[in-house]
Amino acid sequence: MRSPSGGAVLVVVIVVGLVVRRQLRVRPVRRKGALIGPVVLGAFGVLGVAFGVATVVKQQPLAALPVVLLVASLVVAAGFGVARARTVRVWHGAQGEVLRKGTAATTGLWLAAVAAHIGLGLWIDHAAGAGVLGTASL
Repeated sequence: MRSPSGGAVLVVVIVVGLVVRRQLRVRPVRRKGALIGPVVLGAFGVLGVAFGVATVVKQQPLAALPVVLLVASLVVAAGFGVARARTVRVWHGAQGEVLRKGTAATTGLWLAAVAAHIGLGLWIDHAAGAGVLGTASL
């Protein structure tokens, strides 16, 4: 079992920092294009999980526990997403545009979600016994 490299951890810290910084800025709510980012990130997520599964099955069959933990990780991610959405302020601006801005609670939930994902990722890798399924699922 491999642990995440320092470079991978640095990338995660930078990405989370940029996402949290963006969430704390006032931004307009757009009608079009709002799904492009999530679709692209979702595609990267599917590719990451496929890569992670491939690294495990190359060495041994994939057991049930890592799959259950992976599903649990997705459920935890959805739960944190719903909770974070409830902490974002949304209002009408001076010109009638719809604006949004995250709060301190949004930041706290982002950090808690990242910690939960890292913990679950390490548990997945430990349960799998080989490969980087947990790390790749981050």
